Amino acid sequence: MSAGKHLTKGSAKPALPDDGVPRLYSMRFCPFAHRAHLVLNAKKVPHHSIYINLTEKPEWLVDVSPLLKVPALQLVAEKSKPSLIESLIISEYLDEQHPQPALLPKEPLQRALDKILVERFNAVPGAFMKILSNDVGTDELWTAVDIFEAELAHRTTPYFSGSQPGYVDYMLWPWFERFPVLEYYLKERYSFDKQRFAKISAWIELMLKDPVVQSHFVTPEQHIEYWRTRKAGQTNYDLLA
Repeated sequence: MSAGKHLTKGSAKPALPDDGVPRLYSMRFCPFAHRAHLVLNAKKVPHHSIYINLTEKPEWLVDVSPLLKVPALQLVAEKSKPSLIESLIISEYLDEQHPQPALLPKEPLQRALDKILVERFNAVPGAFMKILSNDVGTDELWTAVDIFEAELAHRTTPYFSGSQPGYVDYMLWPWFERFPVLEYYLKERYSFDKQRFAKISAWIELMLKDPVVQSHFVTPEQHIEYWRTRKAGQTNYDLLA
């Protein structure tokens, strides 16, 4: 899926219609922003996507994202046009505001357990970035993924959320979509074991066929090229534009 150009320092604030439609400030290769896109698309919520160059941020970004973060979801139909930041906060708000299809379980205990599971996933992005930034090994990453392999086995369902993808699945997916980047850089040191991660491997194959995943999908080759330019200090944000 292609994207509009990323707005940069000196860019004019985009002129958007006064239609009450939420505005998602994003970056096309950001896994956290990816979460927000997946939830918006799963809910079929009309929205405007505005892409931001995170190296040279436009001066006006502070008006819609006070911490200069993406994703930021500006709710222009609400009084004072507030913005939400942080991918989990945005995703949970959207699930409550647009109840169908429900992504989080309604039962309070399972809802809490799912949120805890997503919090535990923080070890995966941390290990992912250590590998790409410091060229460390994969032991820390696979130990973190072990938790989710065991959880899928415990739940005995194809997806973390049951028979269909839900909140946990969409919150985790962006990093699994980027695993080919690790394989590219590590080469023979990349040691994803399909036997050790049999449940996760089957889940990945199912997620790749999901229409919501496909609605905001970037190919392995495109992810690799983005990271190649980033590591070279010449990040090509507009690779898909």
